[in-house]
Amino acid sequence: MVKEERLQIIINTLEKDNKVRLDKLSSLLNVSEDTVRRDIKELDMQGLLRAVRGGAISHSPIPQHYRDREKYNQQHKQVIANKALQFLKDGQVVFFDGGTSVVALAAALPKDLKITIITNSFPVANILEDHPNAEVIFAGGRLHKTAFTTMGQETIDTFRKVRADICMLGICSLHHSMGITSIIYEDAQLNNIMINQAQKTIALSALEKINTVEPYYVCPVTDVDVIITETDSGNTILESYKQLGIEVV
Repeated sequence: MVKEERLQIIINTLEKDNKVRLDKLSSLLNVSEDTVRRDIKELDMQGLLRAVRGGAISHSPIPQHYRDREKYNQQHKQVIANKALQFLKDGQVVFFDGGTSVVALAAALPKDLKITIITNSFPVANILEDHPNAEVIFAGGRLHKTAFTTMGQETIDTFRKVRADICMLGICSLHHSMGITSIIYEDAQLNNIMINQAQKTIALSALEKINTVEPYYVCPVTDVDVIITETDSGNTILESYKQLGIEVV
């Protein structure tokens, strides 16, 4: 089997299972594990997967630019947002990050909900401009033009000064052993601070982001208290997270 065929089989297997193992690929391709390891390294360098010990796992399938993400899987985001509403009560102080599922949650907030929201997301702030009872504290800083959020030391300092009841975190990638990861280095740093400054962290994640990984580490998955997806909580993909003591909604 020529190299190009091996690489395509690896990609096809990864698309089906979200992960591949060296030993199984070695048997499937009838080559040594060292050969498979080199193939995986090459695909990693091309950005097609993420090499990990013993194999590889998928990158998150979501688009990177906000304008593309806001139109992606809108129906799923609405389901996730509606589920998340049950955790919001009058008088809370809540972090909203820049994820598009969090933007959907901001749009779904009941008009009579009296809440304070700290955010670095321009779309969230824009939506809440007309909310009659939501107090909004916007974390200034450097504009990240791809994410439509602010970043940098000024942004970090704003979140560090607040002890929030809840952090509503739009997830880029989430894996039961690799933790929560991000495609943007500064975003990973800021999310870590938001989680540490909140009493409870709720991860809003489409099912396709589960068991994927990106380069920049945020925190272990056990730092999350609740995972909300668009699917039923009994989905077998979510079982490993329940076993870690995380509430799945």
